[in-house]
Amino acid sequence: MAGSESYNDGVVRQFAVMTVVWGIVGMLVGVIIAAQLMWPALNFDVPWLSFGRLRPLHTNAVIFAFGGCALMATSLYVVQRTCHVRLFAGPLASFVFWGWQLIILLAAITLPLGLTQGKEYAELIWPIDLLIAVVWVAYGIVFFGTIAIRRVKHIYVANWFYGAFIITVALLHIVNSLAMPVDALLSYPIYAGVVDGMVQWWYGHNAVGFFLTAGFLGMMYYFVPKQAGRPIYSYRLSVVHFWALISIYMWAGPHHLHYTTLPDWAQSLGMVFSVLLLAPSWGGMINGIMTLSGAWHKLRTDPILKFMIVSLSFYGMSTFEGPMMSVKTVNALSHYTDWTIGHVHSGALGWVAMISMGCLYNLIPRVFGREQMYSEKLIDLHFWVSTIGVVLYIASMWIAGVMQGLMWRAVNDDGTLTYSFIESLEATYPYYAVRLLGGLVFLVGTLIMAYNVWKTIAEGEKNAMTPVIEPA
Repeated sequence: MAGSESYNDGVVRQFAVMTVVWGIVGMLVGVIIAAQLMWPALNFDVPWLSFGRLRPLHTNAVIFAFGGCALMATSLYVVQRTCHVRLFAGPLASFVFWGWQLIILLAAITLPLGLTQGKEYAELIWPIDLLIAVVWVAYGIVFFGTIAIRRVKHIYVANWFYGAFIITVALLHIVNSLAMPVDALLSYPIYAGVVDGMVQWWYGHNAVGFFLTAGFLGMMYYFVPKQAGRPIYSYRLSVVHFWALISIYMWAGPHHLHYTTLPDWAQSLGMVFSVLLLAPSWGGMINGIMTLSGAWHKLRTDPILKFMIVSLSFYGMSTFEGPMMSVKTVNALSHYTDWTIGHVHSGALGWVAMISMGCLYNLIPRVFGREQMYSEKLIDLHFWVSTIGVVLYIASMWIAGVMQGLMWRAVNDDGTLTYSFIESLEATYPYYAVRLLGGLVFLVGTLIMAYNVWKTIAEGEKNAMTPVIEPA
């Protein structure tokens, strides 16, 4: 097996550090817009500080900057170690890093300026879309090129999930972003009306399914067994999980368009596939959690495992809640309410952010020449702070969402609405305060992590500079 010194970990180090940086930026913008919902004057009447412009900046920063850097850091780390070879096309890997940072920077400039295509998770204008396609193809070449030159016959299951995520995101991005440019900044999509809506939510839900699920399951399948010091609970289940997940997820998008002009049969088909998703999703969660069979005692002393196992619990909860909310009768209550916001953040903060943080705590010492993180106590503190933040956030939005849905559908005996919209907003106001507190607490946890990472890197550099005295 190749020694660790022969791996190309330079690009892994870069992506790992930027994951933490963009995590702070994305979550800070989230806290600002949560505060704006309580105190609208916080936009200071400046257009580029308005909620409508900062909100897509927040989603792009947490999904593509924080989440994307975490996926690239871990995938390029894992593929080398499971294939026993150095990264294919090292200079191209460096191009992927700098290209991705340029895309994030361009997004941070254009979105506050109001330059957008107005598509959820696909707001960026056409020149940036082209750059994304080029960088993503380069990322695919590096990843699959490394698999092609592997020294072991077997392709470990984590790489199957990473591979599916890379191929599918390329397909989704290119098809959904097809447009006719009008000038250097403006374009019109080639789709129109309900077809545009259908393509958008085929993209939008699979951005969740592959970018925010399949890729992070790749992390789970490598780092949970590594941290637990145990083999994955069932390798056969992991293969079934993979094929079932990627076969079903692609067809679930129409559940975002219930009670719209999308044909009813298409809405129902999306609902059916969404309900079917429960089986592979829970299969994966069970597989990850049961990896600790015979090693449950490690949860008492290992805060990194706490991150991983609690994130899997949130994954299971979110993937139960999602299929339930796709059922038309439930969706009639939840549609357009803050329940959806609670659901999204139980997945985004509870699953995506916490599994990323757990995996980074495992990875960072190894690529920076340390045996472990600077402080285990700070990891434990970060875990509890993050967990409390997530629970405050999602519980407040669940309660607010169900309340909103019930208030909006309440009617008097004569058929008139019982409550005005402004009354439902007034009733929601206290829950916005709790949501803001939850987001703020979670951001504090990320700052704790940043300090711990900084100290770990500094200690690693100090150790590297200390001369090793060979025995006579």
